[in-house]
Amino acid sequence: MKKKTIILLCLLLNLFAFSQKDSIIIDAKISAGTLSVREKIYYQNKSESELTHLKLQNFTAAYKSRNTPLVRRKLEDRKKDLYYAKPNERGRLVYLMIDKKPYEGVLDDENLFIKLPKPLAPNAFTELSLEYSVILPSAQFTGYGIGKNNTLLKYFFLVPDSFDRDNFLEKYYKDLEENVNVNTFYRVKFENSAQNISSNLTEVAPNIFEGKLNKDVEFLIADQENYLLETIVDGQKYLVELGYPVTEQEKELIAFYLPLHLHFIKEKTGFLPEKIFISEKFKSKNDFFGNDDIKFWKFKFQMFTDAEKIDMDYFSLVSQQVAEQLFVSDKEKNHWITNGLKTYLEIQYLKKNYPDHKILGALSDYKILGMKPLKLSFASRLKLIERYGLAYQYITAQNLDQKIDEKFSDLSNFNEMAISQFETGSLFTLIAEKMGTSYFDNFLKGYITKNHTSELDKREFLDQLTVASGYSSEFLEKYVKRKQRINFKLNDFERKDNVININVSKNTAQNIPFKLETFHEDGSKKTFWYDTNYQDSSCGYVIPDNEAVKIVINDLYAFPENNFRDNYLYTKGIKDNAKKLRFKLIPDNPNAEINEVYLTPGIGWNNYDKFLLGIRFKNKSLIDKRFQYLISPFFSTGSKDINGSMNAVYKIQPAESFYRTLTLGVATAKYNYDFGLSYKKISFSGNMSFNKNPRSEISRILSASYNFFERDLSPKMIAENDYAKYNIWNLGFVYSDNNVIKEKYIFGNFQYMEDYAKLTAESYYRLEYAKNKKLSLRLYGGYFLRNHTRNNNFDIGISKVSNYAFSYNLLAQSAISGILSQQFIMAEGGFKSYINGSVDQWLITHNVEANVWKMIDVYADFGVYKNREHSPKFIWDSGIKFKVIPDFIEVYFPMQSSLGFEPKFKDYGNRIRFTFNLNVGALIGYFRRGWY
Repeated sequence: MKKKTIILLCLLLNLFAFSQKDSIIIDAKISAGTLSVREKIYYQNKSESELTHLKLQNFTAAYKSRNTPLVRRKLEDRKKDLYYAKPNERGRLVYLMIDKKPYEGVLDDENLFIKLPKPLAPNAFTELSLEYSVILPSAQFTGYGIGKNNTLLKYFFLVPDSFDRDNFLEKYYKDLEENVNVNTFYRVKFENSAQNISSNLTEVAPNIFEGKLNKDVEFLIADQENYLLETIVDGQKYLVELGYPVTEQEKELIAFYLPLHLHFIKEKTGFLPEKIFISEKFKSKNDFFGNDDIKFWKFKFQMFTDAEKIDMDYFSLVSQQVAEQLFVSDKEKNHWITNGLKTYLEIQYLKKNYPDHKILGALSDYKILGMKPLKLSFASRLKLIERYGLAYQYITAQNLDQKIDEKFSDLSNFNEMAISQFETGSLFTLIAEKMGTSYFDNFLKGYITKNHTSELDKREFLDQLTVASGYSSEFLEKYVKRKQRINFKLNDFERKDNVININVSKNTAQNIPFKLETFHEDGSKKTFWYDTNYQDSSCGYVIPDNEAVKIVINDLYAFPENNFRDNYLYTKGIKDNAKKLRFKLIPDNPNAEINEVYLTPGIGWNNYDKFLLGIRFKNKSLIDKRFQYLISPFFSTGSKDINGSMNAVYKIQPAESFYRTLTLGVATAKYNYDFGLSYKKISFSGNMSFNKNPRSEISRILSASYNFFERDLSPKMIAENDYAKYNIWNLGFVYSDNNVIKEKYIFGNFQYMEDYAKLTAESYYRLEYAKNKKLSLRLYGGYFLRNHTRNNNFDIGISKVSNYAFSYNLLAQSAISGILSQQFIMAEGGFKSYINGSVDQWLITHNVEANVWKMIDVYADFGVYKNREHSPKFIWDSGIKFKVIPDFIEVYFPMQSSLGFEPKFKDYGNRIRFTFNLNVGALIGYFRRGWY
């Protein structure tokens, strides 16, 4: 009797404790892919007004159809599996009882608004009893749900939104590891489970888990046991559990490195969660970027040793886990503080343990034909810690970076790393080193201790950091709210009275500090820190070091600058500061002190020049420059003379404007367009690429150009009064949307020449109507506003393009017979059958292609055209397309057309068409889709 009384008393005390704070008590059972739950929610009204409804997040509904934000997000990332998922692979909430009454709303909503029995006053508690059943989705879509060998549960329980105190904002799951219900006490019991269950909560009894976290709870249910490491840091026990198989060798390395990681992080932050659980999904998303082995065909190039990779990977994983639990934080708004602090920890760890490691690791030591080609590159000299600045440099060169304070869901995948993590981490590192890392760490420890269980206020965090740093970090509050193009410039110096006076300018009124280092002949260096004023002008500073031979500002990408080419000065002579010219064979990371010219062998072919052999000279490096040129002289084995091309472009890329890039260019070219006949072309162009959402595939470009052409003419052409010289002006606009399911393209152009004016328009739509099966629709229209040309050179082509501007990559420009004349370019009329010739008044065509089986498509073309002094005429064709390399090498077999059944024609072999479009730029653009 006494024992029963004690048990009853403990139970009552537990219930009382639960009722005094946000708590969720769950009894769960998994059977045949269904999660059955009995749940009690103890909820406190933290708003300033009465609540009549409580919002519960039903994120399982995110998998229910093709029209959810989750599906749209996956399509933005070029992932189609969920879009084409079968009904039995999707998850859904089957039924829901609230306080033993059926829920009367729609179970497919991600936001369930539960009406409370009576209004809930501020600070008052309420209790809800739920009973519901969830059919779990396949884990192939997000990593959560039913996998091949396990089940990973996260975001499948119905829980309140910790960051919507008024319970009226709709929130949708997008697989961003968003924080939903945090700083809540959980007690979760799994019934009748013979499998092993792991969690980021502490297991207090078999299959019973308890705890309070600053992130959402997750559970892994699997047949095999996980690797569990128990370690002691500062006299306290901590657990790290890995939810995936690891080899014995990996276990040894993990057991060695993880305690070091935890001790290092504890020293920096003063905090570690009692338990860290790392799932396979978390590992694949958050391990160290850029240390993987490079595998090519049967070859493998190892950049770092297995031990080094384990060290880097697990420090990245553990530091991310710790950073996510430092505060109660809304990831959508405060992602950059969490990610920035994680990167700060990572940078400090690399500086301590890998101070001299290179970013390419051992890659530069590999031999090819007895040589080490990468050893000659500047990239091989870059240190591992410079990776953070390089990522920022790369994305700003594209002008596709975003402000640090951007909503997390609006960041592109690359900017999630380059901006939220790397740029912010570099800024925290700058401030820490300016004030002294020990002082920064002490600030961090104090702030975490005081605010660990409070919702993070980023403005308060920055204000307190400003005071702690002696106002050196004051600039951050404004800095994070805009895209930046900060540049420090070291203008000049003067030695005087055992010091060096320098003049430094910056292009911003923000009072950003900078790091200055002086280098000496004996290899030693000294470091100085300077605060700046609130003006975007030059200012003088004194360096108490008269022996310096070189002065550098923000070396090793200490601050995320836009340009590092003016951050240094040599003190021994003017010649030392001149940019040296250096020729290289392999595109390299740009060296601020050198003007690099890259030489690459060039080879080309057309029917008149035959093989074109030469060398390309260009300054385009691995990171784009504003001014770029390409000089391509070639020896023509056909004409035995020098042909080739030259072009130069200059890009204007304002950080924040209605346009992203304004490209001004000039180009010239000389090639043969027929046997013994060459053409010369000079072009001046301007292209304006409008600003775009970096997550979007939509682009808009306005272009204008002037082109001058001069052609050699044959005696026959001279007799026919053909054009030897002509000028063409173009004004065009392109809209494109490379959506992975519904691809759209719209183009309009006005073209003017002395003897004609022409309007053309083209639209293209490609729909993936079933997985990997596409339907393509193209509509083209061309109309001459006036046409007084002396021949048909400038007419609109029906089945062959009119390449008077020499803008298409034709292997035989003037061929009228032979295999090369059968080359097809999808432009103008777009007909594959040889119907008529050209059009001198107007043309409208419609081109259709549909996939029927693997690499085989069917096509059909329809059109109406009118020539001067002739009536309009309807034409059509159809056939089969074989895709050797889709969009690059394809073959068309005409079948039925206006001409009849073409396979019965004796010259059918001459009617087969092919495309040849090996565009390296298009290939690169294809593979980077989904990243930015």
